[in-house]
Parts: sequence; structure tokens; C-alpha cells
Amino acid sequence: MTDRFRLTLAQLNPTVGALSANASKAFDAWTAGKEAGADMVALSEMFITGYNTQDLVTKPAFHRAAMAEVEALARRCADGPALAIGGPWFEDGTLFNAYLILKGGRVAARVLKHHLPNETVFDEVRVFGTGPLGGPYAVGDTRIGSPICEDAWHSDVAETLAETGAGFLLVPNGSPYYRDKFDHRINHMVARVVETGLPLIYLNMVGGQDDQVFDGGTFALNPGGDLALQMPLFDEAIAHVDLLRGPGGWRIEPGAMAPQPDAWEQDYRVMVESVRDYFRKTGFRQALLGLSGGIDSALVATIAADALGPENLRCVMLPSEYTSQDSLDDAAAVANALGCRLDTVPISGPRAAVTDTLAPLFQGTDADVTEENIQSRLRGLLLMALANKFGEMLLTTGNKSEVAVGYATIYGDMAGGYNPIKDLYKTRVFETCRWRNANHRDWMMGPTGEMIAPRVIDKPPSAELREDQKDADSLPPYEVLDAILTQLIDNEASVADVVAMGHDRETVKRVEHLIYISEYKRFQSAPGARLTMRSFWLDRRYPIVNRWRDNE
Repeated sequence: MTDRFRLTLAQLNPTVGALSANASKAFDAWTAGKEAGADMVALSEMFITGYNTQDLVTKPAFHRAAMAEVEALARRCADGPALAIGGPWFEDGTLFNAYLILKGGRVAARVLKHHLPNETVFDEVRVFGTGPLGGPYAVGDTRIGSPICEDAWHSDVAETLAETGAGFLLVPNGSPYYRDKFDHRINHMVARVVETGLPLIYLNMVGGQDDQVFDGGTFALNPGGDLALQMPLFDEAIAHVDLLRGPGGWRIEPGAMAPQPDAWEQDYRVMVESVRDYFRKTGFRQALLGLSGGIDSALVATIAADALGPENLRCVMLPSEYTSQDSLDDAAAVANALGCRLDTVPISGPRAAVTDTLAPLFQGTDADVTEENIQSRLRGLLLMALANKFGEMLLTTGNKSEVAVGYATIYGDMAGGYNPIKDLYKTRVFETCRWRNANHRDWMMGPTGEMIAPRVIDKPPSAELREDQKDADSLPPYEVLDAILTQLIDNEASVADVVAMGHDRETVKRVEHLIYISEYKRFQSAPGARLTMRSFWLDRRYPIVNRWRDNE
């Protein structure tokens, strides 16, 4: 019997649809494992296609090409360790989410995912068939069980593998970030270890895909739940893990323990990585945004500078007659601290031209939000013109509080290709700015020090679309608003539940109404980094037309 098994874990960042590039990354990892004397090299769930593929994987030409890429990779890796890689597998008229074991130049074994997630950002029941409860596969005389991602969150798959002779569990994952998710993963995997008595290795991918960021954090547990290995969060990494077999079965030799950042740092890292990968994977190099002098655009500018480098960020101030000198000064101070370009494009002239053009049609009506929104839409028009002319991507800057209640102008300040703070409530925007001012990490491409002056953080928020306008004129104080939104959106609480927590019923009902009537705006809004389990896009899917209201 083999007393030692060396497993190379490749925590890498694939790109959806980049089949040959993903195969090349897999081959490089396999080469590293071969050089290290590995018995097997393991990659994450659906690695060959990237993840989450959504309906793309159902396209026959796509999944056939992915399978062909895996078979070509098997031939390329014939002389050396086994290679385990996730990908689609089509057989007997059904498409599966599979984990494929490549040995001797061919696909020697395949595991078909049994439990298909059908909540939050996942709807795998829509695209994949259910695989059977199966047994382990063999690499040499070592028998390995591989519950695929969701399969390890249920007891039956792991127990079946243990009962049919698996010596340890290797769990390939495509598990995206939400706040505090690492603790949930650990708790579920410890349960599998306790139930089966087997060591378990949880292998996750890294990188951004649309709104999701896969945060890595690969770890290994010995029987009893003791942590034997902790790979870094968010970074690509390769680790060689040795398992030793003794009278009591397999045990994982202790390895490196990467530190775990706190929740504030993890959220900020997700926003940075989401922008960085969204640009890299879509082919954009430079970002553009409207810098208003307010806190939201200041934070988005800082995120963009940290993701892309200040030299790849252009900020534009678009003042009107309602823009205060403080806002002009604050925007300049943020751009100067970041070291990025700042252009100024006044909108008073274009606004007057639009107002004059519409005057005959508006005759006899009072000025209202229509005229205010003309300013916002002019800014969107000018920013999009710059983005088109210079090949930049426009970032939009609405926080989750504003997105939730529609405090934003569609085709105006909502214009843009990506929104890094879409899932960050306003009260967390304040604290995130303070965190970034006090912290700098080597993964940040922006400068060290204070990027967002305290007066930007502390001044009353305002859209500055009319004289002396404040957000508080239209919305409850953000501390109150965010508490209500957290309950209605994140916790799906009833109006009665929220009122029982001490909130005014009229205010709660007004907020509920604003949430529902703003659905059409969210439907047309830019994607943004997912930080919670109730982000706007795939996590929370509500109808646009909806006359129901909670009248408890």
C-alpha cells in the first residue's frame, strides 16, 4: 500500500468561456505538481469553462468544445500525475456538472454532481441533470471521494463515499463570496468530517465573474475537525499537500496557515477584485466616473484606483449652478490624493439649451423633479460620450440604499457599465471610507494614506440638483433607512416585523413602496459586486409589475 499521497491544490482564476486559456492554466498547475512529485493535481468546479456559466453551458457547441478541451488536456497530461478538473459532461442526452479525473491520456473517471443548488445566484436545476449517488474513484491504490460543491453541504453524498471506501474527501468548489461565508463553509465541512471520520480538503476558485467574486480560501480538515491547511483568500495560489496513511487511515500533514482578514477588509477586497477582473475579462483597461465631491463617487474612485491603478482612472467633475464650492474643492482633493486625472465639464450651457428646447412643451407647468433630472441625464450623456470616445468604461456610483429606493436617475447617474458599491448600504459606505483611509494592502494599486477627507465623509449627503438640497429632504436618515432596508430586503421581514422593532409604520410603508416601484430601475441598472446573500440581480428576483403591498 502507498503510505503517502501528495496532492497539488490549484486555487486559480479561470475566465468564463476562455476554454483554451483555462486549459493552459490547468496544464501549468499540472506541470508544477509533476515537478513537486504529486500523485494528483486538483482544480476547482467547472474550471475548464469558468464559473458561473449560466445558460451558456447549455449551448451544444459550447459544452462540446469544453469536453473536447478536457480530452485534449488529458492527452497532454498523459505522462505524470492524475489531473482532476471540473467541467460539463454530456451523456445519454443529459448535461451534467462533472468532476473529471484525467489519467493515462484519457478521462479515466468522472463524478457527476448530485445536489444542484437552486437558490441565490445559482439555478443549476435549470441547466444540469442530477447525477447519481456514486462511489470513490481510484488514483493508484488510493480511493478518493469528491462531493462537488453543494454535494458537500448535504450529508448523504459524503456518507455514501465513506461507506464505499473513500480514504479522504476532496471537495471542488465554485463558491462565491458573501459576508461571513467562510464561517459557514467551515461549519458545514466540519460536519462532514465528523459524520464520516475522513479528512476533507475544500478547494475553491478565485476571481471575479460579473457580480460574483470567488474568494478562494481553500482549507483542509483532519478527522476531529482540526484545521491542517489554510490557503489565502482572493489570491491565486498552488499548494502541495501530503496525506499519510497509518493504522487509523489518512491524515493531512499540517501546512501553511494564511491569515484571515476581517469583514471590512474582505468586503473592500471584493469590490476591488470585482472591478479588476470585470475590466480584465471584458478587455477594458481604463475607467471613467463622475466625481461629484460626495462620498459615494469618492469611494468608487478609490476602489477603481486600487483595482486598476490611478493612471488608468479619469474622474470628471460636471458642475451646475447648484454645485457648491465645497464640492468642487472636495472632488479636487480626492483626485489629488489618488493621483488620478480630473477634468471639469460644466453643464450649465447644455442645461440651458435643453431647457429652452423644452420650454414650449413645458409651458404652463411648474418646475419639479423633471428639471432636476435633466441635469443628471446631461451628466450621463457627457460621461458616456467621453467613455465612447476614449475607450473607457464608465463606473456608476449608487449605493445599495439609493438603488433600493430608486433615489437615482435612470439614464442619468445610473449610466455606466459597472457599480462597485451596488451592494453596500450607505451607512457601510461611511465606515468603508474610514477603513480605507486607515489601511493599505499590497493588493491595492492606489497610494497609501488618507484618500477621502473626513469632511467628505461627515458632510450631509446631497445630489445638488436644486438649491440647498439634502438627501434627508426625500429620505429618512440613513441610519433609519438602512435598518429598515436590511429587514425588508436582506431578511425578507414583514412590515409588522419591522414596526415591532420600533420603527414608525408610516415610514416603513413608504420605504416598502419605494422598493417596489423602483424595480424597473434596478432591472436596467449596471451589475455590481455581490457582498451579501440578497444583492440586487441574481439573488433577489422580483417582478417589475407588482401591485401587492404588505398590509399586516
